[in-house]
Amino acid sequence: MSERRSIISFDLDMTLLDHATYRITDSALEAVERLREHHRIVIASGRDMDNHYSRQYRDLLKPDAIIHMNGTKVTVDGQLIYNHLMQKELLTELLQFSQDHGLSIGVTIGDLDYYTSPEAVIDHDRRRWGTMNRHFMDPWELLNMQVRTLAYIGSEEGVRLLEKQFPQVKFPMFAGKAGADVVEQEASKAEGLKRLCSYWGIHISRTAAFGDSMNDLEILKTAGIGIAMGNSIPELKKEADYVTQEIGQDGVLRACQHFNWFAAFE
Repeated sequence: MSERRSIISFDLDMTLLDHATYRITDSALEAVERLREHHRIVIASGRDMDNHYSRQYRDLLKPDAIIHMNGTKVTVDGQLIYNHLMQKELLTELLQFSQDHGLSIGVTIGDLDYYTSPEAVIDHDRRRWGTMNRHFMDPWELLNMQVRTLAYIGSEEGVRLLEKQFPQVKFPMFAGKAGADVVEQEASKAEGLKRLCSYWGIHISRTAAFGDSMNDLEILKTAGIGIAMGNSIPELKKEADYVTQEIGQDGVLRACQHFNWFAAFE
């Protein structure tokens, strides 16, 4: 393997992982395997890629590093190199406000789910998969746990309500508009990418990033080349350096071919 002095970063959901099938597309998997010879592979996700719902994708992709939970946790070869926890006071306020307004906010830790008003999560799962297999626990137990980010499940109306109440927090909506990440303003996938550049001694100009939703905005603007999937929300496409085809049209593979990334960066 050649010395890998460049980084290519991928969002997971609707960039590599097609929600129509809940499989990583064959062409995206092919692209990742071919890129590995010349580039360091990074997954940058709003998920904790170590949890019950995500480990299978982590193990299939075998990335060199992962930017988890919008940059609040960064691992290299499975080793933690950065960890940021949400302040307990803010967490308490978010849980109380969500509970008072019937909003579904929470997080999956390990194999368990901790959400206020979990009915929205149950409905979301049943509409998407036809079933619901989560194990819900008391969300107030989160105050005694390590929490980095949260997720909101619900409509855009709820996002606007939360944004008004919590200006110190950002709520980038999922591409499908079925919810949003809940992240402190200073955290982002972009900050995670910068940490990896520093860790490996790679200049930010020798990076590329793929994404499809608003939690990818900062990393697409920060990376040397930012690529929006064809199925991305319009706001992201406007900020990207390049817009590739949709996930179901081999968007990742085609972008790599367009930029000739199956060889080393020049």
